[in-house]
Amino acid sequence: MLQLSVVHRLPQHYRWSAEQIGEIELLDSPSGTADEDLVALRLLSHEGALALDILQQLQETLAQIQLECKIARCEGSPCLLIRRIDESTASCCLKNHGVAIAEDFDSQ
Repeated sequence: MLQLSVVHRLPQHYRWSAEQIGEIELLDSPSGTADEDLVALRLLSHEGALALDILQQLQETLAQIQLECKIARCEGSPCLLIRRIDESTASCCLKNHGVAIAEDFDSQ
């Protein structure tokens, strides 16, 4: 199933809420230290329960390379949250497992 999956990186940055465990909050701008900033990967290719299953598979795939990530609701959809500092590593790992990553393009 991973090879048929497409994820999209949301353009915003997030952090774990200090007030509510397991909740995230939007950052107005990325902080100077990328250790606490989170990026969200939303699954575009699947919805519902299947999407959650695939996100769990993606989480397990990243855990194999000791990259910590969590699944949480972000903008109404389940997303895979990873630390911004780990984004490149996560992208490479997912691409090597056949996951397509949708990119934004600026039209000029």
